Amino acid sequence: MPQVFTRSSLVALAVATTVPGLAHAQDTAPPADTAAAAPQGGIQEIVVTAQKRAQNVQNVPIAISAFTASSLRERAVTSVASLSALAPNVNLDGGTPFSGSSAVLSATIRGIGSDDFAFNIDPGVGIYLDGVYLARTVGANQDLPDVERVEVLKGPQGTLFGRNTIGGAISIVTHEPGKEFKGSIDATTGSYNLVKVRGTVDVPLAPSLFSSVTFAVTNREGFLKRIPYPDQRASNSDTFLNFNHADYASSSREGGDNTASLRGKLKWDNGGAITATLTGDWTRQDSSSQASKLLAALNLPGPFAGTDNLPGTALSASGNTGFLFSGLYNFCIGSTAQQIAARNAQALCGARGTQFGRRLSPLASVNVDGDPTNDRLPWDSRFVTADPDTSYATGPSFNKLTTWGLGATVQAQVSDDLTIKSITAYRNTHWRAGLDADGSPLSFLELSFQQNQWQFSQEVQILGKALDKKLNYVLGGYYFKEKGSLHDYVTFDEGLVQVDGPNRFNTENYAFFGQVDYRPVEILGITVGGRYTHEAKQFEGGQQELNGFNYKLFGCSDANGNVTPNGPFPLAPVSCQNGIGYPNPANPVQVYAPGVNRKNFNNFSPKVGVQLYPAERVMVYGSWSKGYKTGGWTTRLTNPQGNVAPGFGPEKATTWEVGVKSTLLDRKLQLNLAAFTTDYEGVQLNIQIGTSPTIANAGRARIKGVEAEMVLAPVTGLTINGSVGYIDAHYTQIDPAALVNAGTIPGIQAGIYLGAPLPKTANWKINLSPRYQFNLANGGNVVALADWTHTTPVWNDIARTLLLRRPTNDMINASLTYNTPGDRWSLTVGGTNLTDTRYLVSGNTNLSAGAIFGSYNRPREWYLRAGFKF
Repeated sequence: MPQVFTRSSLVALAVATTVPGLAHAQDTAPPADTAAAAPQGGIQEIVVTAQKRAQNVQNVPIAISAFTASSLRERAVTSVASLSALAPNVNLDGGTPFSGSSAVLSATIRGIGSDDFAFNIDPGVGIYLDGVYLARTVGANQDLPDVERVEVLKGPQGTLFGRNTIGGAISIVTHEPGKEFKGSIDATTGSYNLVKVRGTVDVPLAPSLFSSVTFAVTNREGFLKRIPYPDQRASNSDTFLNFNHADYASSSREGGDNTASLRGKLKWDNGGAITATLTGDWTRQDSSSQASKLLAALNLPGPFAGTDNLPGTALSASGNTGFLFSGLYNFCIGSTAQQIAARNAQALCGARGTQFGRRLSPLASVNVDGDPTNDRLPWDSRFVTADPDTSYATGPSFNKLTTWGLGATVQAQVSDDLTIKSITAYRNTHWRAGLDADGSPLSFLELSFQQNQWQFSQEVQILGKALDKKLNYVLGGYYFKEKGSLHDYVTFDEGLVQVDGPNRFNTENYAFFGQVDYRPVEILGITVGGRYTHEAKQFEGGQQELNGFNYKLFGCSDANGNVTPNGPFPLAPVSCQNGIGYPNPANPVQVYAPGVNRKNFNNFSPKVGVQLYPAERVMVYGSWSKGYKTGGWTTRLTNPQGNVAPGFGPEKATTWEVGVKSTLLDRKLQLNLAAFTTDYEGVQLNIQIGTSPTIANAGRARIKGVEAEMVLAPVTGLTINGSVGYIDAHYTQIDPAALVNAGTIPGIQAGIYLGAPLPKTANWKINLSPRYQFNLANGGNVVALADWTHTTPVWNDIARTLLLRRPTNDMINASLTYNTPGDRWSLTVGGTNLTDTRYLVSGNTNLSAGAIFGSYNRPREWYLRAGFKF
């Protein structure tokens, strides 16, 4: 086994043994009992299904953070992303850099994940809802109104969970129908006119037929306010209504929420060998976009590298040989006709659009033509506001998501030692989102998307015991099919580039898996497993650029058939006749190679583990496992790349892990420790080809870390949860093209290099959560709860943009709950982010557009919740 511990990791482990960790091993009883001492004064167990069968979390040789329903409710955790602060070496953000939606989940576990929503980029952390894999990150930031528990599994889970779980897996288990009529309802109000109502009711329909229904409604204003820009010239700009978008909704605030969801379950159980559960869920979200604001406006380099500076431009300090569209825009509006002609830029500054899109008036000389009525605002830092909660944006702002699913789980108890389980599911998603990333009244970087997706999956599991129950095994088969489309709309710099990208996807996957756990003697256990996966992918890209910018740039006949006299960089006639790389003669503005592209992937992900049981309620384990994340194609092309669709291969991760799980001091202390090292190869990185961000397997990384989770119940009523996570995740190999792409630009990007840390990964994360329950004389109780999370700096993007860096931060939440006698009524008052600590959760640098933008975390908020059980 490779050496796991470095000097830093040994220090981390020493700290972990002295600082309370966070195991969340809480029972599933009502709030009065959760996270508190059991009646005998100990910590009660929590049952998980991380290995496809029910087990005490302390008996599973995997690093798991498990959260029960009442624990989530007490800590005001309302979505998957809200779990981020409570689990070590885990980063969960609601929203990716330009998705425009907090319903999109950006998940990274132990340095591996994905910060994108595009159909061509699969997640590195698998999300499962009642055992059903959610293929898209859109909608994966699930609301949690009726969960029974959430399990966060860390490290590659390829054997039992399959592809796209190289970082880990998050399993959400929802409420099961009860055999008696009962229910609960709660209502919450709070900051930004929050109104939230949730309820669950169990209704027995017959002696063997039980049902449950859960609903949730949330309405909340956005925390970022759009304010008007105080300059009359703002009204002379082309509004976003003049360009192609997925929708044309806008909003005066961003970061709001308007969501309704419904879930129903029907369970048949007559006490015999067969049980069956039918499920259906529906969610609709219609709100403003994720809060986004401009952080910096860039004007470098000038419109034509190697020339003298022109009005409104500046040469790049990094020596970059390209140019920014922001500089070209400023040059066009601020230069005379003679200056424009001197650079052969008449076509570039002329009418925008082609017969394939909307035609807009020329930009040339509007600020120097002597007519003040058509003057336009130049692009510069005037649009950057100091307040993280204000923006001058006027463009699209919407997030419209409808997702629903149907499922059937049938379980047959063939004998005492053999069970067969079937999980069948269909899911459907329709999503439109748009945001104004430039934060200005100009249409400089406006993005919108439309995605439609459906998936079908079928899994069969055979769970058995043998050799006098010393051997447990899981065997299974899995089938998955997905189809969908994603249409991108992006407007750069008042229409100088207009991306319109229809894309279609088709994936079919099957797998066979198995795992055997054998305990020949009391002190020793052995685990061996593996999964074989075959996957076939198809993709058809239709990305097009509706302004025909390259035709104008290189002095060729434009997409309308008009001859452009020369151009800033004129080509020989034969080059123009060859279409300067445009691959589809039938569509002269299409930049993506026409036709259906196909890829096949085959993978075997094994796992081997050993467990030792030196004492009662103590397990020491070691494991070696592999996982992979599938490959695909680059889709976001703004520049033609010939007749080849740029593709990329899978990522792979190999992890060694050792750990200890223990319950000590007469069940008053639960301590779990883990140390791991991962070889992460084939890392999918963006390499810039022209203006096109192209994905390639351009990196390799080494990840090492330790983590500790603890529950301490020293006296009746007091529980202290906590965790410590340390991780060192850095690149050990970088493709030279990726180094150039993300090379250092002074004052803007730190770039990536050998030894640079991976994004979305903090070196240290520490959480401390004390909970105390005061029992009152009338039979009621008061629960006081606090959460403190300390996180060291995080780079939010691969290129390590300085403005996007998340600094060291300390987050504090707290609540106070009164439960009436019999636990019938409850009233909670609480606050989140009590110190009003602000940092960027996501962001992006678009050098071509000349903008750096990002999204801040939510500010300090209060809430008041009343609950009733019947």
